[in-house]
Amino acid sequence: MAAEVSALHGRTAVVTGAARGLGAAMARKLADRGAKVALLGREEQTLAEVRDSLPGESRCWEVDVTDDAAMARVAAEVGEWFGPPSVVVANAGLAEGGPFVESDPASWRRVIEVNLIGSAVTARAFLPALLHTRGYFLQVASLASIGAAPMMSAYCASKAGVESFAHSLRAELAHQHVGVGIAYINWTDTDMIRDADEHAVLRELRAHMPKPARKVYPVAYVAGRLVAAIERRRPSVYVPSWLRATQLVRAAMPPVVTTLSRHELPRLAAAEPFEATGLLGAGGHADSAKAAGGDTNGPGADR
Repeated sequence: MAAEVSALHGRTAVVTGAARGLGAAMARKLADRGAKVALLGREEQTLAEVRDSLPGESRCWEVDVTDDAAMARVAAEVGEWFGPPSVVVANAGLAEGGPFVESDPASWRRVIEVNLIGSAVTARAFLPALLHTRGYFLQVASLASIGAAPMMSAYCASKAGVESFAHSLRAELAHQHVGVGIAYINWTDTDMIRDADEHAVLRELRAHMPKPARKVYPVAYVAGRLVAAIERRRPSVYVPSWLRATQLVRAAMPPVVTTLSRHELPRLAAAEPFEATGLLGAGGHADSAKAAGGDTNGPGADR
């Protein structure tokens, strides 16, 4: 009996933040289903390595997702190379942690720019093509979109923002038959999360979450769930599945988090003072280097 052909077979898919982590894993899952994959990110060499590891057609573009003109140029080149995309995944993301009052203004602003503004720039650049193909836009969000945590103000603000952006975009495009999905994910085994565990402020934050909420999921598993949702044009996908239940209690979450923080944060800070982490993960470190005029072939804003 012949294997079922994926709805993605022969389609063009664009993935931002594709040089590593979840973006690279999603690119592999999309390519395995027969999609032609455009990989976007800020690490030219690593993007090329991902490209070369994929079956089928793929091509990579080194680009900053916050740069409107550059993203418009890349969108035109993707269309010329592959034809108009049917799938766009806004995955590029950064994180930083620590007390807001001690945060570096440039790092804090960069998280907002990449996670929120970068998603909007991605949508603006590729929506003309998605309107043509009646395609699907997947916004990668987070549990932080539903319930904010202390010491993660930039990340939580940006993820709450992308959730609202995606809801607005979905309503705006529904009559034009463009699907918009939101991926709510929890801790995923990427270098960003591994880097976070090196900092006491974020290591303790995760350790004091309920046991199911602090579990770290393999990146290939998360990518597989998200790509399955893309195939079905789901309006939302939750990884793990129990995250869906948090939507029912999200109004109660801020006072609960505040009450717990009032008691726990002073005790934890007494044991090990909290400090700002700067941008997290290999992508975050190299993004800082690029902003400072460093090596343009270093890792970029990739989850």
